[in-house]
Amino acid sequence: MKFEKWQALGNDYLILEATELPWELTAARVEWLCDPHFGVGSDGILLLSRSDDPEFVANLRIFNPDGSEAELSGNGAREAILYLRRHGWTDAEEFAISTVAGPIRPTITGELTCSVDMGKASTSSKDFPSGGPDGRGTVRSAGREWEFQHVSIGNPQCAIVVDPVELADLDLELVGPEIEGSTLFPHRTNVSFLAIDGSRVRARIFERGVGETLSSGTGASGAAVTAFLRGAASPITVELDGGELTVAVGEDLSVRLDGWAEPVYAGEASPELLAALGEQD
Repeated sequence: MKFEKWQALGNDYLILEATELPWELTAARVEWLCDPHFGVGSDGILLLSRSDDPEFVANLRIFNPDGSEAELSGNGAREAILYLRRHGWTDAEEFAISTVAGPIRPTITGELTCSVDMGKASTSSKDFPSGGPDGRGTVRSAGREWEFQHVSIGNPQCAIVVDPVELADLDLELVGPEIEGSTLFPHRTNVSFLAIDGSRVRARIFERGVGETLSSGTGASGAAVTAFLRGAASPITVELDGGELTVAVGEDLSVRLDGWAEPVYAGEASPELLAALGEQD
């Protein structure tokens, strides 16, 4: 079983092609592969397969390291997009791939860069069923109430605006889990804490099924939409622990994410690892 490991702003994924798998990619196998001690180690898995629909170059499924399936990942999508281009799945500058969250449409801008049409964000969705049209609410964690902005951008985002000093001092591993698993969000939620300075946003991300992470493309998108709704001019630069992303937000909340991704290494699973994975359900 061949694979490649890619990273974008420190957010790393294993990329697998479905035809390489000798078994179904179950949650237990995802967990094993993502484990840094027993497997390869990564923030998740990107599974690519050929599409029967000529509109799409490929189908993309995204798995978190706890085995759950994510609807979308901005960093993961860029890694998959640039992998597809590099491995000859397409030679087009513009194309489409299918995800659980719907189509995404990238434009290749360089050997390791692309711009991705992430679709339209929304402040109301099934992921925050008790919320109003504006997506605002309060959630309790670590003994206090937090005001938040719900943003759906292929997956649910709970964006919380704080001042820069508080942002730097926050213990996300303490605050994040209770918000992620709040009953307000039946499918759990990603959480971003952000400080806004004009068209520049500093954000820290607690990713659903992952924990605090160096970066998140959809988290950056949710933070940028939140800043835009509070008057920030587009495009918005989002500074994450792993680096910066540029997010353009339209008046209709359409989102375009610009950034890079690069390969770390290519590998092949050993017979021993394949045997261990084969024994997992």
